[in-house]
Amino acid sequence: MNTIIIDGLAFSLPLFIMAVGGIYSEKSGVTNLALEGLQGFGAFVGALVAVLAAEKMSGSSALPFYLAMIFAMVGGLLFSLIHALLCIRFKADMVISGVVVNTLAMALTEFLTKQINASHFNAPSDKFVLGVCNKITIPGISKIPVLGAVFTNMYPFEFVIVVIAFIAWFVMYKTRFGLHLRACGENPHAVDAAGMQVGHIRLIAVMVSGALSGLGGICFAYSISANFSPSIYVGYGYLAIAAYIFGNWKILPTLGACLLFGLARSGGYKLVQVLGMPSSYQDLVMILPYALTLFLLIFFSKKNRAPRALGEIYDKGAR
Repeated sequence: MNTIIIDGLAFSLPLFIMAVGGIYSEKSGVTNLALEGLQGFGAFVGALVAVLAAEKMSGSSALPFYLAMIFAMVGGLLFSLIHALLCIRFKADMVISGVVVNTLAMALTEFLTKQINASHFNAPSDKFVLGVCNKITIPGISKIPVLGAVFTNMYPFEFVIVVIAFIAWFVMYKTRFGLHLRACGENPHAVDAAGMQVGHIRLIAVMVSGALSGLGGICFAYSISANFSPSIYVGYGYLAIAAYIFGNWKILPTLGACLLFGLARSGGYKLVQVLGMPSSYQDLVMILPYALTLFLLIFFSKKNRAPRALGEIYDKGAR
């Protein structure tokens, strides 16, 4: 049971922080199917900085890991400007823009990874090897049955994600900016009438989604494969979208959905091991979160209510 919880959290929390970014974007009215591309490009930038920093530091230094998280957020934020520019400035279809950003990120990062490896590291590889991230166990509380597993063998990024998610929740629901952001997704003309610039608020929301998606991407790179490679684009962005739809665009219910997906995934892996099944069956287990998502959305999505102005191009002159 402890292993299921430990591995489940390592998957759920990066997924959750990506979903929080998606909530920010869509609460402002900007449909964001680009989470997959934003997490991939952010992870690429973070991984590149990490391997370059590791060259100049000792192997035991944790600095490359923290630099990777910071620059992954920066990379995701900057790449999200493409989506913001297309949707807000040029009023392009938001769904098509998201698909374009995902496709561009996948092709661009794979090309750049190969070129950088060939020119700088003299290795024909399509991945950046990050190494294994050190884990943390909190003494005392980790001894508590079941609950102690939450505080056992934790990745440092899990603490970071929890803190950032709390800040994101506070800003969304307890600040004036959060009120304006949510209003942009419900009635942008009312926000404009109150003297606020809808475009600027939506731009900030999309940038937040890019930064948080980049953070989630580099966390996946460290926890799942210990490297950055094209395999980072395996549907986690779309799973995050399904999580916040299931959570009705609310942060706390979305956390519950992500935990459910993560525990289903880790529980499936454990089941394969307990039954002594061939390792090839572990690949089949990867569909469990997606199958569970489909099942839950069939029964619960009818009660969900998206932001009223989600996906609508804001035209100031149409008031």
